[in-house]
Amino acid sequence: MSDGRLGVEGPIGNLVQVLSDTIGFDFELVRPPDGLWGNKLPNGSWSGMMGMVDRKEVEFAVGPFTITPERETVCDFSAAVHTDDLALLVIRPGLTNDISGFLKPFNPLVWLLVLCSIVSVAAVLAGVVWAEGNVFGTSINKLIDKVSINIIQTIMQQGSKWMPKKDAGRLIATTWLLASFVFTSCYSGILTAMLTVPRVTIPIDSLEDLVAQTHLPWRLEAGSMMIPFLMESGDPVRQKVASKVSGTFPDCWTARQAVANGEYAALCDVTSMKKSMSWDFSTTGKCHLYIARQKVYSNAMMAMAFKNNSTFRSRADEIIMMVKEAGLLERWMGTEITNTSQCLRPPTSDKRDGFSAFSLQALSGPFIVLGFGVSVGLVSLVSELMYHRLWHFSTPVSTRQG
Repeated sequence: MSDGRLGVEGPIGNLVQVLSDTIGFDFELVRPPDGLWGNKLPNGSWSGMMGMVDRKEVEFAVGPFTITPERETVCDFSAAVHTDDLALLVIRPGLTNDISGFLKPFNPLVWLLVLCSIVSVAAVLAGVVWAEGNVFGTSINKLIDKVSINIIQTIMQQGSKWMPKKDAGRLIATTWLLASFVFTSCYSGILTAMLTVPRVTIPIDSLEDLVAQTHLPWRLEAGSMMIPFLMESGDPVRQKVASKVSGTFPDCWTARQAVANGEYAALCDVTSMKKSMSWDFSTTGKCHLYIARQKVYSNAMMAMAFKNNSTFRSRADEIIMMVKEAGLLERWMGTEITNTSQCLRPPTSDKRDGFSAFSLQALSGPFIVLGFGVSVGLVSLVSELMYHRLWHFSTPVSTRQG
């Protein structure tokens, strides 16, 4: 008998022991030399545990294996032990700081319209005040400067000492005051909420997200059915997942720490991922793993692989069905998957432990803008001084004596 995981531990180990006690046979665990589940090789032979079954080196392989038509040509599968899904296992996304977060209350189109409103209202207000000055004889010195300062002070919610003298100009200025109040109130309210409520971005939640990013490599289980399945799917995204894979790992349980450390993403069965989550939370008290929402393979039938015409298979099927109907297998699996409720919650539900001071990184965006503005102002000052000095020395001075 060949076992690809952890000896006879866990639910499948319990099931093998029940088969041994009920049917009445002794067994010896034999691992495949290459440590693989088993795929068909180019020369027609099979690797891993499936190869041992095909060559009749063992009576059956525990697995459990995903039942596929190709595998059924070299073995007789038992009754399904359970059904499972396959998905992506990645490091759990956490709270992130965004240096451009102060711009996020409005989308780019809204910011563009606000900028256009500032320019257009300033131009219209200046034109109306100028026209009123010509009609009523109330011309204003430095009109453009006063209008520009008024527009900026209004949107910044600051009082302005200057106001148009006539009704048309005052109506436009008042309308701009109301619009600015709405803009500023919305911005400040949304920004406060964004700074107070934790922000979690989930960069990888599907195969499309996986192949679109470049910072996190991914690996597949060695000798599993996933690479042939992805390549034969006809879907460009799935084929890219298989062709751009950065390596393999023995099994999902072995890869749990590497995934939690953010070394790579793994394509695994959900049961193994939940078991890894349970181990992680029981060991560290925190959640470091995340299961992507998209299912790569749904309702995969998992079973043991017997050699063709095995005398044990029919009796094993009866026992497997009785164990499942009695709820024993489900209970055994439940003991392996505990402490997962917290880690199965979406990362967006993670909360800070109370209120805490914002770090420099969290508010670095406004400081960058401030530094940029001060730098441009200093450069402008130096330019003005240089221009004034050059103009002063280049201007001829006439003198008269008398």
